[in-house]
Amino acid sequence: MGSLGRKAEKQNAERMSDISFKMMTFLFRVIDFIYPHIKKRVKGFGVQEGMTVVDYGCGPGRYATVFADFVGEEGKVYAIDIHELAIEAVKKRIEKHNLRNIEPVLAEGYNSGLPDNIADMVCAIDMFFGIRNPTEFLKELKRITKSGGVLVIDQGHQPRSVAKEKIVGSGCWDIFEESKDHMKCRPR
Repeated sequence: MGSLGRKAEKQNAERMSDISFKMMTFLFRVIDFIYPHIKKRVKGFGVQEGMTVVDYGCGPGRYATVFADFVGEEGKVYAIDIHELAIEAVKKRIEKHNLRNIEPVLAEGYNSGLPDNIADMVCAIDMFFGIRNPTEFLKELKRITKSGGVLVIDQGHQPRSVAKEKIVGSGCWDIFEESKDHMKCRPR
């Protein structure tokens, strides 16, 4: 198998099935209706007006739309995912809410396709546990983050200690702040 075939196989291993994505999206709608917590959570990230924020592993775009509100018209949000249904969901949210500061991006594996040093903040929420090669993933996040930028990441469905070991072990990031909800990291 050539490198292109291995790359596609690797991406498909991390990409959830279409039915799983649809079920996740439905579950998120129910959760967000019962317990609308995303705006409160994002306030703890430190997103500010005018920033460029990357929502890596954006899923159906529930955070991307909140980031768009926080960064304002002068800011920019890149909603990145490896799943085509995620990109379609984000496009629907953009249209529904008439958002001009979100750009959906379909990633190829860990390659976001974004230019170097573009992001003031990269957010990887509830997805890090599913990454099979965390060092390669974290290298890509570092590549797209400005030197003074911040990575906001949570452990998702893995112990915090495991997530921290992966982050520090990558050699790319230093964790400078932790809350119950997330970790903030600076590029090394």
